[in-house]
Amino acid sequence: MSLLIVEPLEAEVMQWLAERHLVQFAPELAADGQALRSALHQVQALILPPNVAVDAGLLRAAPRLRVLGRISAGVENIDVEACRGARVEVVRSLSATAAAEAEFVIGALLALLRRVPIQASDGMLVGRELGCATVGLVGMSPAARMLAQLLPAFGTRVIGYDPSLHHTESVWAQWGIEPVPLRELMEHSDAVSVQLAFFQRYRGLMGERVLSFAKANQVLVSIAHSAVFDERALAEAISSGRILAAWFDSLEPGMLDPGRPLAGLEALQVTPRLASTTRESRVRAAWAVARRIDELLAALPSSAASDFRSTAPAELPVPAAAAQRWR
Repeated sequence: MSLLIVEPLEAEVMQWLAERHLVQFAPELAADGQALRSALHQVQALILPPNVAVDAGLLRAAPRLRVLGRISAGVENIDVEACRGARVEVVRSLSATAAAEAEFVIGALLALLRRVPIQASDGMLVGRELGCATVGLVGMSPAARMLAQLLPAFGTRVIGYDPSLHHTESVWAQWGIEPVPLRELMEHSDAVSVQLAFFQRYRGLMGERVLSFAKANQVLVSIAHSAVFDERALAEAISSGRILAAWFDSLEPGMLDPGRPLAGLEALQVTPRLASTTRESRVRAAWAVARRIDELLAALPSSAASDFRSTAPAELPVPAAAAQRWR
C-alpha cells in the first residue's frame, strides 16, 4: 500500500510502517503546495504536518486517498466534510496529548495565581494557592479528564461546562466534575481553563455575555482554538481588570498586531502551542496514528501503484525493542 509521510516521525514508527507498506518520506513537500499535489495521484494514505491545510482542492489531487493522518494539533485546517465526501478517513489520536496538556494547564494556573498578586485585607499584595481555588473547566476534552484527576490532589474544587453535554450525563460523575451553567462557572471560578474542541458553532462563545460574569481577580488559561473567544470582549475583560491575567497557548495569526484589540496587553501571555508538544506526547500520537493507518490500509484491496516509489530517511534503525513497547 502507498503511504506518503510529509511530517517527520520517530524513527521506530517510521521503521515499523516501512516494514508493512510502501512508504515515501518527503517532508520537503510541506513547503511546496504544488509539488505536494503532484505527488498525491497514487497515494492511498497520507500523514501531513499541522501547517498543511486539507481542502477539496487537495483531495481532488489525490483520487486514491483513503486515509489522512494528523500526528499533532487538531483538525482546524482540515475540511472534514470534504474528507467525508471523498471517503477519506481522518486519523488522529484524541488522547495522546491529554497528559501533556493537563500538566501545561496546571503549570500555567500555578504561575498566574502566584505571579499576579491581589490586594489582601491589610493592603499587602499577595499571590494565591491553587488548593484554595475553584477551577472551572470549559470543554470536556481528554485533557479535562486528566485535570479532573490531578486538581483535587491540590485540594481544588472542580466545576465544568460543555455545550454538547447535558448536566444529567453520566460522564460528569465518572470524571468527578460538578456540572454547572456557563454563567455560574464564570461567577464562581477563581481560575478558568478552556480546552473546548473547536467547531464553527462555538466561534465567539466566550464573548461579552460570558466574560462579563467573570469573578473578581479571575485568571484564565486557554489551550483551545482562539476563535472560541470574541477578541474585543476578551480585550475589554482583561484591560478592565475583570480578568486579572490570561494565558493563551496560541492565537490566530494577526491577533496581536498593532491596532487589534489584544495588542499590547501586559496581562496577556501567549505561547506557541506548547501545551501538547512534548516528546512523550508525540511518541504516543505517532504510534496511535501509525497503528490505525496500518489497520485501514490492510483492509484496502492490495493493488499498490506501480509508479509509487518507496523512500525512507537515510538512517532508519534496525527494528528495535522500542517499537515493541508501543504496540
